[in-house]
Amino acid sequence: MTTHPLRIGTRGSPLALAQAHETRDRLIAAHPQLAAPGAIEIVVFKTTGDRILDRTLAEAGGKGLFTKELEEALFDGRADLAVHSMKDVPTQLPDGLEIATLLPREDPRDAFFARSGGGLADLPAGAVVGTAGLRRQAQVLELRPDLTVIPLRGNVQTRLSKLDAGEVDATLLALAGLRRLGLTDRITAVLEPETMLPAVAQGAIGIEIRSADDATRALLAPLNCAETMVRVTAERALLSALDGSCRTPIAALAMLDGEDLHLRAKVLSTDGRIIFRAERRGKAADAESLGADAGAEIRAQLPPDFFAAAPH
Repeated sequence: MTTHPLRIGTRGSPLALAQAHETRDRLIAAHPQLAAPGAIEIVVFKTTGDRILDRTLAEAGGKGLFTKELEEALFDGRADLAVHSMKDVPTQLPDGLEIATLLPREDPRDAFFARSGGGLADLPAGAVVGTAGLRRQAQVLELRPDLTVIPLRGNVQTRLSKLDAGEVDATLLALAGLRRLGLTDRITAVLEPETMLPAVAQGAIGIEIRSADDATRALLAPLNCAETMVRVTAERALLSALDGSCRTPIAALAMLDGEDLHLRAKVLSTDGRIIFRAERRGKAADAESLGADAGAEIRAQLPPDFFAAAPH
């Protein structure tokens, strides 16, 4: 038995804290002894991604900006587990660390906020859309090349306040995070995947541990969602095959119907004018190979300099 509390490492944003508290609550539900005072401690770390707010993640260095400090805390023992939004987690983890558990996935769709109300199709020509990610930028411009898209960084509350202040006419946020924060009342439209294909693993919470920490792995085992694991495995296998990062607009969504898996994916140029697509149907047991195969199909279509040409 450990002599210290079980330490949950997290970022300090309201959404990250909500996810950490959900993890704590699920742990206590599975192991009532952890409800004892001092049995679990939530430890907040400020990540590089939290500090950089004056440029896009692509310009700042892409994926890993929200995980590096948490992983360092795992390595040196300041945290026993780290809670991540899986869309922020690189496909290659440091040696000695692993994603041990995925909580049940929230709705992966994107939510739309427009000061004038309505959805993307309702915006007038020339309207300004603010977004932090190239995936949303590319798909907005794919559908509405008559709009202007500008970078909009910050947490959920910050972005909504910038919308209220008139800095942009509309913005997009993950529906999953808004549900976890209780902020769905502001949404003017929910964008279906046919309109806005989500980010890889959007809506999924992953829990990272030291690979050698069997005690923490055992505590987390009851929390793992098998369906989420299958879907996220397919999407991340696709991303890995593409060697993708925040520097390239990549979108994917895997859905399960019983044991039948349906994966849709697309890679776009940042202006939304060039699009490569792939789709796979197969068995849940083949999730990783289906994702890797779809990624390989798209990669074979890409011009040699496609990833290099993406903004750095």
